[in-house]
Amino acid sequence: MLNCLLALFLTFFAPPDTVSKKLPGSLPTAPNKLELCPDTNQFEIAAIAFVGNRKTKERVLRAELDFKEGEIVSEKGLEKRLEQNRLRLFNLQLFLWVRYETVCQNGRLTIIFEMQERWYLFPVPIFSLADRNFNSWWEKKDFNRIDYGLHLVQYNFRGRNEELKANFQHGFNRKYELFYTVPYFNKKRNLGFSVGGSIYQSHSVDYNTIENELLTLRQEDRFPIQKRYASGSIIWRENVQKRTTFTTSYHQEQISDSVLILNPEFFSQQQNRKYLEFELTRTLNFRNTFSYPLSGHYLQLSLSQQVAVNGNQHNTTAQVKFSDYVPLKKKFYYSYSLEAQSRLAQNLAYYDNVALGYKSYIRGYELYVIGGQHYGVFKNGLSRELLDLNQIELKFIKNPQFNRIPVTLYLNLFADAGYVLENRYEQTNYLTNRLNMAAGFGLHIVTYYDRVLTLEYSINREGDRGLFIHSAFPF
Repeated sequence: MLNCLLALFLTFFAPPDTVSKKLPGSLPTAPNKLELCPDTNQFEIAAIAFVGNRKTKERVLRAELDFKEGEIVSEKGLEKRLEQNRLRLFNLQLFLWVRYETVCQNGRLTIIFEMQERWYLFPVPIFSLADRNFNSWWEKKDFNRIDYGLHLVQYNFRGRNEELKANFQHGFNRKYELFYTVPYFNKKRNLGFSVGGSIYQSHSVDYNTIENELLTLRQEDRFPIQKRYASGSIIWRENVQKRTTFTTSYHQEQISDSVLILNPEFFSQQQNRKYLEFELTRTLNFRNTFSYPLSGHYLQLSLSQQVAVNGNQHNTTAQVKFSDYVPLKKKFYYSYSLEAQSRLAQNLAYYDNVALGYKSYIRGYELYVIGGQHYGVFKNGLSRELLDLNQIELKFIKNPQFNRIPVTLYLNLFADAGYVLENRYEQTNYLTNRLNMAAGFGLHIVTYYDRVLTLEYSINREGDRGLFIHSAFPF
């Protein structure tokens, strides 16, 4: 019981994975150990062993490696290759740490990967704000805009890196969701799938945007917006760093009479709409850790097509995001990100005219919504490690999944810029068709179980100043 309660606490507070800068995701007391045979620079891999995977199936781990038994390897580049494979196992996000050790005898090399499994079942109570972010809620301080319920995630389901998610949420927004993801099901272990569905009802809807601020309709006795969808995906997964996903989903969405009167263009003159969406996404993730990267790069390309079942609301959307992370000297780290979207449609509904202010945003503009068909955002920042508490050991807890808490603090200086091109609802957006810029500084708190907390103070081009809180790495 204590473990479950602690799991909930850590889920709210914590990310992982940069415990050690030399060995991301490993305990400082357990460094890698490379032992090679003397008088030779070529070795045969005699055996690959795994230690600590009490639940995780060995075939899940072997699918990530780029070598196998019987392969001849040379001493040159071997240490780098072992580290790359160690990071692949670690970035499965199934383990608190991963290390490797080699033993060599008569030119035959045994490779041992040791790991500590995480806690995989997270029943997390939902008590959240029904706004885009904390700062948007704080402006209104409306305690009726609260959601409650249970968010249940089973990671590493059946020990096969499968994921089962369920949401049962009541309150201001009602949401019922179930998703199941299988990373691979074939013998080659490179094809997987995902299926899921969602029902959403809310007592409020943001029905229009005036001067880049949302206008909200609230109806206590009914739901001004209701949404349902079901989706299925095929996943081509070469390894944890490379994947391609093709998703097909069916959507049903409905608004009340009041919303239609207040903004006839919300669904382009429709009260009910149905559509199919097809999306193809390619992801290349070569960051050293996925939650708070310090080195490496990331690229994601996406192309989606929305096809109306009723009406004529067809649109095509292309998105690209590239991020690069550069370690510097004396615990300094530089990173930058480029993100762009282009949406093509003859009859684009207000609800689909989404650019910045939701998933994508310019730091310093969190209180604004900038609608538009096309946008580009550039983010960059310089971080300096302030404090590395390494592993805080909780001696009163015996479970190794919870008794060591890594905590690292970074000071971050940043500057962001973005441009949104709008030609349909320009009269409601004064921040469109112009360059928006902001700069500031922040404190980033990193711990384990993939949680990051950022506290950032910024000033934007409008002269607005404020402290903004986020629970993820900025890009």
